[in-house]
Amino acid sequence: MIDVVALGELLIDFACLNTDADGYPTMAAHPGGAPANFLAALTKFGAKTALMGKVGTDAFGKLLTGTLEKAGIETRGLIATDDVFTTLAFVTFDEHGDREFSFSRKPGADTCISFEELDLSLIDEAKVFHFGTLSLTDEPAKTATYKAVEYAKANGKLITYDPNLRKPLWKNLETAKEQLIWGLGQADVVKISDEEVEFLFGLGVEDGAKYILDNFGVKLVFVTCGADGCFFKNAVAEGKVPSLKNINVIDTCGAGDIFGGSAVWKVLQTGKAPETLNEEELRDVVTFACTSAGISTTRSGGISSVPEYAEVVERMNK
Repeated sequence: MIDVVALGELLIDFACLNTDADGYPTMAAHPGGAPANFLAALTKFGAKTALMGKVGTDAFGKLLTGTLEKAGIETRGLIATDDVFTTLAFVTFDEHGDREFSFSRKPGADTCISFEELDLSLIDEAKVFHFGTLSLTDEPAKTATYKAVEYAKANGKLITYDPNLRKPLWKNLETAKEQLIWGLGQADVVKISDEEVEFLFGLGVEDGAKYILDNFGVKLVFVTCGADGCFFKNAVAEGKVPSLKNINVIDTCGAGDIFGGSAVWKVLQTGKAPETLNEEELRDVVTFACTSAGISTTRSGGISSVPEYAEVVERMNK
């Protein structure tokens, strides 16, 4: 039995270490991709997981496959192709210190997966199906995602979703908005950022969470607010948990994904439907996820930065 199967991108994140006198970066390569980071957290805490995706047969694709295997994520749904190159993401910083993303993805292997290539037995075996929106930017991955979500819903799977807006990957922002909203209409549990709520609805965190619950059939929503923590809401409870304090942040890439995976793991541990969790239970879920994500920011990378369960619990107890 698989606890969670995810569909989406597996890629290399190149993070800027420093720049030379002309502004060119020296970069470090880390395995990443939002669904992979999400699964890495779940797997680290004991869940059985699998990824459906596509990489190239190049050196990076081979490295990524090995990384998933080492992390304990099932790879039989991961396809390697000679036709296109493994997707690469380059993360640099502007003059204000804000992240800027540049992608080598025209196309990248992750966008080239078709529905016919998906191993649907992984969905059959899973309790939860997870997806994001990077697989909705281009065909054939978009149709593959639509059909996979439809298949998972028809088979009674819990659907989790992370909009994960990356503006440079969309042909225009109206299309991005349409696809992000489509995803909300499919999901039971949503992890969304305050910036994405503002982008979609022009609303603040609490009003945005309420709007999502009232209009899309979502049963539980987590709105992450970066250094300000996370607001949570379902039909019976709401509240806010602060982020982890007094830490030395060196890399925030993947922190939101790790929050999402950690939160979904804790929800599954309750054995209860997401819409029935009370405030105390949800506060425990979000405190764990905020702590896990916070610790991850003190390390480089996404998949490689997920802390051990004992480390998260020890930090929570402090």
